[in-house]
Amino acid sequence: MNTEKSKKLYSEALKFMPGGVNSPVRACRNVGRTPLFIDHAKGSKIYDVDGNEYIDYVCSWGPNILGHSNPEVIEAVKKTCDKGLTFGACHEAEIEIAHLIQKHIHSMEMLRLVNSGTEAVMSAIRAARGYTHRDKIVKFEGCYHGHSDGLLVKAGSGLLTNSIPDSAGVPKSYTDNTLTAVYNDELSVEKLFDEYADDIACVIVEPCAANMGVVPPKEGFLQFLRDITKKNGSLLIFDEVITGFRLSLGGAQQYYGVIPDLTTLGKIVGGGMPLAVYGGKSEVMECVAPLGSVYQAGTLSGNPVAVSAGIATLKALERNENLYSELDKKAKILETAMIKAGLNVNREGSLLTAFFTDKKVIDYNTAQTSDTEKFALFYSYLLENKIYSAPSQFEAMFVSAVHSDKDIEYTCDVISNFKI
Repeated sequence: MNTEKSKKLYSEALKFMPGGVNSPVRACRNVGRTPLFIDHAKGSKIYDVDGNEYIDYVCSWGPNILGHSNPEVIEAVKKTCDKGLTFGACHEAEIEIAHLIQKHIHSMEMLRLVNSGTEAVMSAIRAARGYTHRDKIVKFEGCYHGHSDGLLVKAGSGLLTNSIPDSAGVPKSYTDNTLTAVYNDELSVEKLFDEYADDIACVIVEPCAANMGVVPPKEGFLQFLRDITKKNGSLLIFDEVITGFRLSLGGAQQYYGVIPDLTTLGKIVGGGMPLAVYGGKSEVMECVAPLGSVYQAGTLSGNPVAVSAGIATLKALERNENLYSELDKKAKILETAMIKAGLNVNREGSLLTAFFTDKKVIDYNTAQTSDTEKFALFYSYLLENKIYSAPSQFEAMFVSAVHSDKDIEYTCDVISNFKI
């Protein structure tokens, strides 16, 4: 496989950007390769600057559930661009997309449009703190909620200690109010509430973890979080940046039947454009300016181009009644092929990860037992066979509506010939 043009461009990029990339995982350092530079994409395929075609299971990290360059989404964006790229002012489409979101995610009684998942989570936590007049938050080891200072943490020497920042440049004081628990472990959460109940503003969780690889919640775990937060006057925040409109039209909260106080959305809600949302109970959201004292603003929030892409995507999802069952079937076929090849697979709907460990992956610690060198071999094997997947053991594969039976069959054949 010839990738000389990508290699040349990467050498140029290294002169201007840290690591030659604008997001760290793109550098492909964990898999011992240089990144591909993409020229264009269409349907289930992505094409690099050297002319190589790949079946794409990254789908821009999730939002391209309808495939690349969906005609309806592209047309909506083009029409909006003719009117202007940004106004920094109110426009009617903001109301339309808010109505579409609320129609399917009923817990979002009131919502605010922002530009990224990081911004949505940061704002939701601020709203939770403003509403409860409490400072501490609980997050889970291995759950990623963007790169805001207070969330770049994992457990230190013990679950009941305040977290130490995982990133340079984050003062420890920024994370002193961040408590970490173990995903799928009720006892770790109970211990935190036993000690800090009156100080905990919220618990934030990926209802199905997808940033330590795909790790579904065990039965009853999300309901436990709902019960313990309600009992202690704390809020429950579902970070559905990945699962929103991906697991179902109603997101993970519909899929699992557990309703949070606040929700954050991203990825699909913008149809692949920079758009995210946070929202929830009216009484909480009414604390946000200009109604309340919790300040949050953004010139590009509700950007008309991104909103138009989101509206077109959500309407397309609405019309396809069988979409989610079809996605599930396709992902199940891939899962079965991986298992037959001897891989350890976690799947939830159209999200799946093959872990290179003999342990059942149920949390961050078990995910970390994965052999990343073996994963790197698997990644390169797929790439050499024209299958584009995430260059990290701890990410998901995404199945889209336009992955054809032929795509799935070919992928299964390639996987069946992989030797661990």
